[in-house]
Order: sequence, then C-alpha cells, then structure tokens
Amino acid sequence: MKPIRLVRGFLTVGLWTLLSRVVGFVRDVMIANYLGSGPVAEAFLIAQSLPNMFRRFFAEGAFNMAFVPMFAKKLEAGEDAEGFARDAYWGMAALLTVFSVIGHFAMPLLVLAMASGFAGDERFGLAVVLGQIAFPYILFISLTALLSGVLNAMGRFFATAVVPVVMNIFLVGAMVAAVWFDWDLGRTLAWSVTISGVLQLLFIWAVLRQSGFRIPFRRPRLTPELKRLAIIAAPAVLAGGVVQINLIVGRQVASFTEGAVAWLTYADRLYQLPLGVVGIAIGVVLLPDLSRRLRAGDVAGSRESFNRGAEFAMFLTLPAAVALSVIALPIITVLFERGAFTAGDSQQTAMALAVYALGLPAFVLHKALQPLYYAREDTRRPFLFAVVSMVVNVVAAVGLVPVFGFLAAAAGTTISSWVMVWQLWRGTHGMGEAATLDSRFRRRVPRIVVASLVMGAFLWTVTALLGDTLLQPGLRTPALAATVVLGMGVYFATVLLIGGMSWTELRAAIRRQR
Repeated sequence: MKPIRLVRGFLTVGLWTLLSRVVGFVRDVMIANYLGSGPVAEAFLIAQSLPNMFRRFFAEGAFNMAFVPMFAKKLEAGEDAEGFARDAYWGMAALLTVFSVIGHFAMPLLVLAMASGFAGDERFGLAVVLGQIAFPYILFISLTALLSGVLNAMGRFFATAVVPVVMNIFLVGAMVAAVWFDWDLGRTLAWSVTISGVLQLLFIWAVLRQSGFRIPFRRPRLTPELKRLAIIAAPAVLAGGVVQINLIVGRQVASFTEGAVAWLTYADRLYQLPLGVVGIAIGVVLLPDLSRRLRAGDVAGSRESFNRGAEFAMFLTLPAAVALSVIALPIITVLFERGAFTAGDSQQTAMALAVYALGLPAFVLHKALQPLYYAREDTRRPFLFAVVSMVVNVVAAVGLVPVFGFLAAAAGTTISSWVMVWQLWRGTHGMGEAATLDSRFRRRVPRIVVASLVMGAFLWTVTALLGDTLLQPGLRTPALAATVVLGMGVYFATVLLIGGMSWTELRAAIRRQR
C-alpha cells in the first residue's frame, strides 16, 4: 500500500469513525440530559461496559490482533484463507454462545467485580437486570469484528468503518421512542445494545457475501490452524485481560463516590473521540498492511507504513490533547450541561477529561506500535508489557485516592498508558530497520509539538479574555464554536508554516479520499 493510499485508508476509517462518535455523543448527551449522573445512568453505564469489556478479548482487540495477520498472510500466499476464516467464525460462535449463557447467570458477580460500591443500594439490582439484557451483545459484536477483519485484510475498509454508526443511530432512535412512548429508559437502552449487535452482524455478513466470500455453517472443530491461532492469541487475550483489569480498577475506585462512574464515563467518551478517529483508523489499516509487507520481505515498505502511521497519529492527536486539557470545562458545559446534568457534574467531568487528555497521545501511539509486534505474530511481549502497566495503574489509582479522590482512576490510566508506550518502543529495538524512525518523522514531530503548544497558548488566552461567556447559556455554544475554529486555524497555519506537515501531501490525500 503506497503512502498516499495508506493515508487514504486512515481517512476512510477515521472519517466514518468520526461520524459514529459524533452520533455517539448525541447518544451520551441525551443520556446525560434524561438521566444525569443518577442511579439509572450509572447502572446502565456499568451494564453496557460489561459486554464492551469482554469484546476486547474476542473482538477487535486481542483475538483479531492474532487472526488478521494470519488471515492476511494466507490471502497474500494464495492459501485457503476462506476455510481458515470459516473455521474461526463458527468456533468463535460456539464459544461465545456458551460464554453468553454463563454471563447471564453470573451477572450479580460480574456487577460486583465492576462496581462493588453499588452493593446495598438500588444501583446494584438495576445494573444486574440491565446487564443480563445487554450481555448477548458480546456474541454478535465479536462475530461482526471477525468478519470485519476479513474485509480489512482484503483492503475493504468502507463497510467496516460504517458499521459502528449503526449502533449509535439505533440507540439514539430508541431513546427518542422511549421518551415518546413513555417506556422504561434503562431497559430500552439495554435492549437497544443487543439488537444493534444483531443489526451490525447482518450488515457485515451481507457485505461479505456481496464480495463473493462465503461463511456457510460448519460444525466447530479444533483444526491445526485454529490451535496455532489459539497459541498466538492466548498472550494477546491475556494482555486484553490486563487492560480490562485497569478499567475495572478505575470503576471500582469511582463506584464509592456517588456520580463518579457517570463523570468518568462521560469524560472517557469525549477523549475517545480523537482516540477512536485516529487510533482505531491506524490500528485497522496498519496491521494488515504490515503483515502483508513482512510476508513479502518488504522492509523499506514496512518502515514507511509504520512511520507514516505514527506521524499521522501525532499530527491529529497532539493538538486534540492540548485542546481537551485547556478548554475542558467549556466543552463539557456545552455538550452535557442541561436537564438532569448540573453545573457541578460539569466541573467534575471536566477535571476527569483534562487528566485523561494528558494520556491521549500515548493511547494512540499504542495503536501505531502494537502492529509491529502482532504483524510478527509476537503477542507474548505486549502481554508482559501490559502486566507491568497494570501494576502501575493499580498502584497509582489506589494510592492517589487520598490526594485526588475519584480522579485517581483517571490519573492511573494516564500514567500507565505512558509506561506502556515506553515499553513498546523499547521493545522494538531488536526488530531491525522496519521499526526505526525515519528522518521525516524526526523532523516533523517536534514541529507538530510546537504548533500544538502555540494553539494551546492561544486557547488559554481566549478563554481568559472571554471568562464566564463560555459558560453562560445562550452564549456558550457560539463562543466555544468560534474558539475551537480559531484554535484549529492557528494550529494548521502554524504546523504548515514551520514544516510540521506538507500542504501538498495533505491536499493530495484529501483529494484522493474524495
């Protein structure tokens, strides 16, 4: 994949992910408006997080990190890639059907594992019921992710980038219907999660069939190829488990402060916007591309793909991190402060967002660095790195509670993310030329940092001059919009002026995307 085509792949996935996240924001704003940070909101957020936590094991996370390189290499070599995908699909379907049944009956224990602070109040019973309704989502979304991996390895990114939009649109529509028909909002949202998983799977299945790829039923069996996949995937699954432990620690810390689960979740959703747009785009496009290049022995091409992916990540992520830190409160106020979501909720959520934003570049760099390992079918070292990061997160999240309260959960996540980046980068030193930074990356990234800091200084000055205007109803939305647009103008003008990005290359990539 040529550099311009690689960037075009990033843009395809990134733009559709952006649309999905924007619709997701509409969903979160509606939840905040109707439920605020109350018990139903916290119960649903925990219930929804359970299948989303386990999808990191079976879906776009650990399992796919092992499956996609193997499938891409078989596709490149002309081997029986379709048979391999079929065996993996029906094997996963059988495994997750059993897992979903177990999860349904074990829901009280799962809720306690996620938020033991709920025990003894109404949030616990609500979370159990809503969790049982939403948990089957893990089956449908994991199968969707596997079929999406097949399409990505074939270089077809459009459909897989579109499908996440389905869930968010469906949830928004369900909330509108619930309010219109006076349905129970918590149960409506939980049922919408599961039904949206079915719709996503049907959509990807149809696209795959249209591509001439068939997944007819086959009795699940443990083939030699699946055994090899399991061996490769096991450390990645364990690494995914470590990451989820980090999330559980954060939610446990938050569950002992009333409202904190909601504050952290809304802040997490906001910083996940640039993380999703950039990080997911890089992970989806870069892994199959590196796998094919390594199979073909293209060291120079592998280095080019890695460097352009990391450069693209820094170009979009660093200014986003600075902006989310500097104008966190105006952003939260404009997006969430209405209905049941109060000014006090805005203050707490904004502080969490500012802490999370400090780790945003690290989270995106994970997506650029991890494919260097997974494309080589090396899942063991990322697992070991994740264990170290987990220990750091637990110590920070628990140890900082007396100082920062519920914000310790966000601080632990941010600190551990940078520790993970340091380990991933240090581990690439033995990979040869394909994992080295080229002169263009070393020249441009410092300039991107400078441009981001210039933008941050501009945003800080503007917010100081505007004062409470950014927080007053009626004025805050246009004031924030103008501030953001001007900040983006300052950043792009500065980065182009000092050579952090080439206008010719950026314009060519956008023109090809159109």
